[in-house]
Formats: sequence, C-alpha cells, structure tokens
Amino acid sequence: MKVAVVGATGMVGEVMLRVLAERNFPLTELIPVASERSVGKSITFKNKEYTVVGLADAVNMKPDVALFSAGGDTSLEWAPKFAEVGTTVVDNSSAWRMDPTKKLVVPEINASELTKEDKIIANPNCSTIQLVMALAPLHKKYKMKRVIVSTYQSVSGTGVKAVRQLENEIAGVEGEMAYPYPIGRNALPHCDVFQDNGYTKEEMKLAKEPQKILGDSSFAVSATAVRIPTAGGHSESVNVEFENDFDLADIRTILSETPGVIVQDDTATNTYPMPIYAHDKDEVFVGRIRRDESLPNTLNMWIVADNLRKGAATNTIQIAEYLLENNLI
Repeated sequence: MKVAVVGATGMVGEVMLRVLAERNFPLTELIPVASERSVGKSITFKNKEYTVVGLADAVNMKPDVALFSAGGDTSLEWAPKFAEVGTTVVDNSSAWRMDPTKKLVVPEINASELTKEDKIIANPNCSTIQLVMALAPLHKKYKMKRVIVSTYQSVSGTGVKAVRQLENEIAGVEGEMAYPYPIGRNALPHCDVFQDNGYTKEEMKLAKEPQKILGDSSFAVSATAVRIPTAGGHSESVNVEFENDFDLADIRTILSETPGVIVQDDTATNTYPMPIYAHDKDEVFVGRIRRDESLPNTLNMWIVADNLRKGAATNTIQIAEYLLENNLI
C-alpha cells in the first residue's frame, strides 16, 4: 500500500502524517510530496526519515492512494495525472468539490456512494464537515427547511502565514500580514475572497456543499463566515428550521448516538463546546442546544471541531480507510 501525501510539508500535510501514524494506517511505503522548493528536504514518519519528492516523480511511483493538500491549482493540474496511472486521489482543496462527476464525501454520511471508479474524491470544506456531521442525522428525522450559520473560524484555516501574524501581534512584533487588517483583538467578517453576490467563497461553500453531501436540495443554507483570533478550531452558531416539530431530549439523544459527534450540553455546569477543548481531537462537539422561541420547529446549536483534523486531515484519511476496508483500492 503506497501512500503519497501531497503537500506533506504544509500545515495540513503535517497533520495528515501525524493522523496516519496515530491511526496505524496500513501503508507499506510513504511518498512525501511537495513543491520544488521543498524537494530534497527530510521529514520523519514513525521514527523513519523520508526524502520529499516532486509531483512528477510521485506520479511515476504510481502510489495506490494520494492524499492531496496542496491548493486548488495544484489539484486541478496533478490529480488527473495521478488518476491516469491508477492512483486514487482524495483531495482537500475546493478544486473538485462541486464538480458533478466527483463525489464529495464525509465518511459517516455518504461513503457508501464510493466505487472503484472514483479516482478523484473531494474532501469538503472544514466548516462544512462539522456542520453536516450534526445536521445529517437531524435532517433524516425532522427534514430541514432552512439553515442559518455564522462561523467563528481560527487563523489556522488560512495557513501558517496567518498563524504567524496572530503570534506576532500577541508578541508586539511587526511582521508579514496574511490579512488586510490586524486579527489580534479583532474579528474579520471576511473568510476567502468576495464574490459578485457579496458573499465570500467560504460562505458559498457552506451554502452549496451540504446539499451535495446529503444529496438533497430541498433545504437552503445562508452563511456568514468570520475569522477570529484563535490558533485552532472552528466554531459555528447554527439555526435550523425543520418541517416537523422536535423534542429537545430526542435531539440530544440522536446527536449523542451519531458516530463522530459528542454532545457537551449542560448549562448548569457551564459545559459547552470550545475550540480549546476540541484541539487535536477528531470528534465534532455540539452544545447550547435550545429551541428558537421566535419561530416554530426551529433549533439553535453551537458546533465546534478541530479544523485541521476532522475538518481536513482526519476526514481525508477516513475516506482512504473506507476505500481500503471495502476493497475499492
């Protein structure tokens, strides 16, 4: 089982390597891949040194699986080249997510749609993954009509340059800016680039991706995405209007019984999800579960997850695990 990690020296790539080791993914050969400026560097995986190779060399090595986290342009150019030599690509960028010929997968929800013919598989946006993990089981029972989500996203979602900006601001050091404004002691209602409709690309991902993952366009999602000065972990305030009424105890039971979801919801003990507790964990945490008293059949909840793990690396590797367990690679 030859596994290529494309973008191995980047922020998500490094987490992918850690998660592969933690989960004992049964690889026999690791191929760390990065851009030309990183070729020749060494990385350590399970106490063994590996030399980083370039994309062309990696394709020639014909890995069984390529886990991509190297940006959309790289994925658009190179994922088909890997697929042509028989490699199954699981891509972390936005390049293939809304391509009607590609599956958009959260394993707990729709991995059963995958076949051997799926050579390029898309990993959803980090904010989408944690959102649908909580929404999918509730939609199955109560049928969603409309979702309003406001995100509180960490700087790690932008990348290492943004993490450095926050660290520099905390330390009072001048440095390179990842954002057009300071992020320390601030909140930027600006994740990704603005579109012609006034929404950002991130907000439109949240609007469109859940429908594709759930295979249902009967509900609508409206999003506002905000960057906040936390180093890791994304949070979401979610308002869901259902077609059918619900019981709050039933909601908590359904979520508690959903694989990959942990309910933290006890106001008497100030128990609720926070990024600081989601750090380095693979689960999606849900709390502040309460009825919206302004509208019938409507629920409020708060969802938190580690955006580099379940929001990126872990979900990607779970897809690869599913493919392996079901003899699809």
